[in-house]
Amino acid sequence: MKLLDFLVADATVDDLVAVDKAGAVKELMQKLVETQHLTDKQAKAATQAILDREALGSTGIGRGIAVPHAKHASAKKIVGCLGRSKKGVAFAAIDGEPVYLVFLLLSPPDQPGEHLKALEHISVVLRDENFSKFLRRAKDKDELVSLLAEADEKLYRE
Repeated sequence: MKLLDFLVADATVDDLVAVDKAGAVKELMQKLVETQHLTDKQAKAATQAILDREALGSTGIGRGIAVPHAKHASAKKIVGCLGRSKKGVAFAAIDGEPVYLVFLLLSPPDQPGEHLKALEHISVVLRDENFSKFLRRAKDKDELVSLLAEADEKLYRE
């Protein structure tokens, strides 16, 4: 499974406007609506599912990264997107620092294995601190998507 198999390139957000967790999740969900991967009604329900998941414990994993995710019936297949914030998002990350990269993931409830594979793939790529730095420094949305594609190629070469 490659990142760009489930992360919607057209829904990538180059510079999130949101400054808090709920706002960032809503903004990314809206991008999935705009790219016709979710309806408004599905996005609203999925947003609530992700925020409910966040209430159990922040998915702000540290080093400026968050991976908000949930399983919800509004998802017919695994779908997600990347949002980058240049100013930082208050995400209640485990290290107490702002978040600059938000990988949002939504999966159907009947695909828990695929959900875990997608989360694992994101975490494997993000273990490389240089990769995160490159994402944060990318000049625009096209470069962000290009970096995701490069990460996929690197993983599948190894």
